[in-house]
Formats: sequence, C-alpha cells, structure tokens
Amino acid sequence: MSRSRLPRLVIVGRPNVGKSTLFNRIIRRRVAVVESSPGVTRDRLYHEAEWEGRRFEMVDTGGILFTDEDPLLEQIRTQAQVALAEADVVLFMTDATDGIMAADRDLADSLRGIGKPVLVAVNKADNPERDSWAAEFYALGIGEVLPISALHGRGVAELLDRVLELTPESAEPPEEEQRAARIAIVGRPNVGKSSLVNAFVGSERVIVSETPGTTRDAIDTEIDFRGEKVILVDTAGLRRRGKVQGSMEYYTALRAQRAIERAGVALIVVAGSEGQTHGDKRIGKAAHDAGKACVFAINKWDLVEPPDGRPKKRSEAKIDFTKDVRDHFPELSYAPLCFTSATCGTGIDAALQTCLEALENSHFRVPTGALNRIVRDATYDHPFSRKGRPLRIYYATQSATAPPRFLMFCNDPELVHFSYKRYLENRIREEFPLEGTPIRLEFRSSPGKGHARRGA
Repeated sequence: MSRSRLPRLVIVGRPNVGKSTLFNRIIRRRVAVVESSPGVTRDRLYHEAEWEGRRFEMVDTGGILFTDEDPLLEQIRTQAQVALAEADVVLFMTDATDGIMAADRDLADSLRGIGKPVLVAVNKADNPERDSWAAEFYALGIGEVLPISALHGRGVAELLDRVLELTPESAEPPEEEQRAARIAIVGRPNVGKSSLVNAFVGSERVIVSETPGTTRDAIDTEIDFRGEKVILVDTAGLRRRGKVQGSMEYYTALRAQRAIERAGVALIVVAGSEGQTHGDKRIGKAAHDAGKACVFAINKWDLVEPPDGRPKKRSEAKIDFTKDVRDHFPELSYAPLCFTSATCGTGIDAALQTCLEALENSHFRVPTGALNRIVRDATYDHPFSRKGRPLRIYYATQSATAPPRFLMFCNDPELVHFSYKRYLENRIREEFPLEGTPIRLEFRSSPGKGHARRGA
C-alpha cells in the first residue's frame, strides 16, 4: 500500500556504495543502519524528506547483485523491484573509487526499460580531482551523472535540486489527516515478526528467512485496517546485551528499542512452539517500562495445534499457555494474548483489532469523582498500615494518559508497599476499560485533605 501521496525517490545500487549513508544525510536522521560490511540493508526503508520547501519520500533498498549465491539475494532483488515500481525518480548509486564494475553494468541493463527518470550518483567523489573519475559512468548510458560525497555532503544539494526538477508536484496531505496508530512488532530473533507483518499487509513487504537476524532496520509499513490507518514497525530481534556484537548489531538493537519508544502499542511476538525464554521476558519488560500498551502474539500456534476447522473455542493448550505467560510475565498481567499463525493466516485480524483496542484504552481518562470513590472503597475494604502507621489517601486524580497516570495524595508515600500499589491498580482496572495498557500510580505527600485538593 502506498504510504503517502508524496513523490518517491528510490535509491538502488550494488552493496556498499553508500546508499544508506546518503539516505540518512537527506532525511537528516540516522535511520538506515550504516556499516562497512556490504549487504547491511536488506528490506526497503521509507522516510519523508524535504528540500527547498518541497516534501518527497526516500526509499532505501538492499544492495543488488545478480550472480551471488546468498539465499537472501533473491528476496533483496524482489524488494528493490517493488520499490522501483513505486518510484517517480530512480537514483542509481555507484562508487567513484571502484569505477564501473560488472554488477553496475548488470543493474544498469535492468534499469533501461523502467520508464522512469534515472540519475547516476557517483559516490565518494570527495574532492574536485575525483569529479573526472565520475565521467566514465556516462558509458552506462542510462542517465545524467552527478559526482557526490554522501559522507561529506559534497554535491548533495545539486543532486537534490535535480531530483526536484524531475519529480512531479503533489498535493500536500491535509493537516487534519487522521493520525495513524503505530504498532511496534517486537520479539527475539526468528519468532516470526516479519512473517506476521507480511500476513498483516497481505504481501511480501519485508524479507522472511529462517536465518535469525534477517531484519536489521526498523521497517515502517502503512496499512488500512477496517477504515483506520495503521503503521506497522517491524524490528530486528532483540538479544541480550552480552550477545550484541559489533556496531551493526548494537545499532540494530538500539533502533528496535527506539521503535518501541515511538510506537503507541507493542505487539510482543512469542513463539508458541518454544515457550517463554529470558529473551521474551526482557523484551516484555522493555515495552512495559516504556509505558506502552502491550499485546502478546503467540505465533506459530499451528505447530502446537494445527487448524482443524472446528468451531473456535479456548482449548486446554491455550489455557495452559496463557497461565504460563502470566507466571513468566507478572508485570504484564494486563496484556491480552492473541494466538496467531502467520503461515496459516489465523488470528491475524484479531491481533490487529486487539492492538487498536489496547491503544485506545491507553488514552482512557477516568473521571475524578469515580476514581476517588474507587480509592475510598478500596482503602475501606482493605486498610493498610506499616510499622504501626496507617496509610491514608486523601485525594486521587489522573494526571496523564498513554499510559494512564494517577496521582495519589497521602499522609506518607514511604508507607506504600508495592503489593498495596498493585492492589489499588487492580481495583481501578476492575472498574474501567484498561486492558492492554500499563497504568502508573504515583504517591505524593499531603498533610491534609484540603491541601491535597489545592495541590491536585
């Protein structure tokens, strides 16, 4: 699905010619993973950019080779071909220091009949002396040649001027356009995150492989689900810090963490056929600590219970697995479970719908009067004291949403035990639609009821 009505500039080229470096420079953010090793970018990355007051969309693609035996290269080529079909302008990147390589000629041949304007950006032309090296790329015969340095920014302004000349004017999206729900799909490597994205989208949007760690960037995909705009963020599998080796995996894990932070809801993918691991617990904790609405997708459930077409009901296996999740993730007791199979396409719509409901619940506001009634009844039913001193809560109010945050003005915050805080949280949840969202209770000192009301 098209992510916007903006014109698209698609960057293609063989591996390690600087595509991601240029992508990051133009969008002015470090989104694409940059590493000296070839083949770092595997999926296609989308991001909006602006130049001279005009907005357009950048698309970074994986390095394309036509003779390598890497099993992922066919999928990388497919990703690039999809991007080219959506392009308004194609930026073919090459390397001035290498000259024309056989892979450059192969890619140039594949671009001849594309029917889109092509610019040849000869990268690593770091000084005027290298501009003459770029001239030989006219021999490819596919478009205008522009020497640039993606690392230092040399020639990039001239390149963007030329891009704007070739891109069509487009209507700006209206300011009141509906804000998309952003769902970060997180989990340890090889639990089926990318397969779930493709099942949600209905196309091969991201590369799927049995090799753990295939996804290295956070990939945004916009879909329309039952009339609502949703952005799915597929992230690289998170590992324990001790297992994150090299700068590439460090930045991959960092981007996954940032994807959680900028999303409204985290869909935590767990392999149903493997049970819970410490890696799953760490990921769930990261989403919970970030204050995000959370939903579990128990994926690969077809390996536990193959679909048989019988009427849907909660089986003993699902009941047992749910209990196991609750035992392993006590802090995520509010997160609903959805049993999915990306391979069979089961549970897909239910998982998306549950994510949207959890996101909506994270923005719920509890009326102040009702909140104080609940707190008053809770403390009356189960009073709490510590070291002979009773805890007295004078007044409560909600101070924020996403997640819902409640201020409790009391006689002494140090009297509050975590177990009593959890008790109050459960009483609030019993009364209001807060499934799927964490809530935060903060206790502040207040010498008396009247003062507490003024402080609130």
